[in-house]
Amino acid sequence: MLTALIKTMRPRQWTKNVFIFAALVFDKPLLSPDSCLRTLAGFALFCLISSSVYIFNDLADVEADRKHPEKKNRPIASGKLPINAAWIAGIALVIFTFALSWLLSTNFLVVVVLYFLINMAYSKWLKHIPILDVLIIASGFVLRVHAGVTLIDVERFSPWLYVVMTLLSLFLGFGKRRAELALLAHGAGSHRKVLDGYTLPLLDQYIMIVSGTTIVAYSLYTFSAPNVPDNHSMMLTIPFVVYAIFRYLYLIEVKHAGGAPEEILLSDRPFQIAMILWGAAVLAIFYLS
Repeated sequence: MLTALIKTMRPRQWTKNVFIFAALVFDKPLLSPDSCLRTLAGFALFCLISSSVYIFNDLADVEADRKHPEKKNRPIASGKLPINAAWIAGIALVIFTFALSWLLSTNFLVVVVLYFLINMAYSKWLKHIPILDVLIIASGFVLRVHAGVTLIDVERFSPWLYVVMTLLSLFLGFGKRRAELALLAHGAGSHRKVLDGYTLPLLDQYIMIVSGTTIVAYSLYTFSAPNVPDNHSMMLTIPFVVYAIFRYLYLIEVKHAGGAPEEILLSDRPFQIAMILWGAAVLAIFYLS
């Protein structure tokens, strides 16, 4: 049962919570031990609250998951994790996370509670509304970034990063919907109701719009944000972002991946190399130039 619970908590998806480190890296307090420890604690708490959301989401989707070709193997849908045990674990995680978040920072607690409530509304109602469902997914990434801001004393954290994060998460969200629609084909609506509101050509247009605007927004950040170097060296990181977006498009269009973005991050070597090189370039420009 413990193994089933851990699987339901989706530790592989904790990679999404790395966006909480954005403020730490881009506002330049990375070398402050206190800021690092507070952000690491916030990361751990966001992993726990996101895991509680996954548990409650699986409880809400248990009947639909049992009809899905892949999700039927999830612990709750397959019966490996009893429903009562899942409820107890989910509630305990929420109480524990709220309590520690309050000790860490009141503002951080507000973000965590807001994230939890939005995702509960998503699981119950909003996930069935086309476009809005992806906007809600995007809001989760933006809240992660803002959570990192609440944990440290920021001086010149650029609002452009919120714009880039919003567009990037929309790109990932529409890519996820496209992968699901392609996988389930004509029976998509019987597995996930919201997919009846999408078509592959429509999703391709959405993806084209947000991918292009993501590149433009990031490019504008690299030379117009108040905390980037005056010599515009941050623009050297643009090719890595362009390649990563193009690689992701290749994977969802040609390889029919993208149903689980975190799997691409953890398994696709060219994508990983692009992200590592981008991260190394950002750190070198911010902290060595």
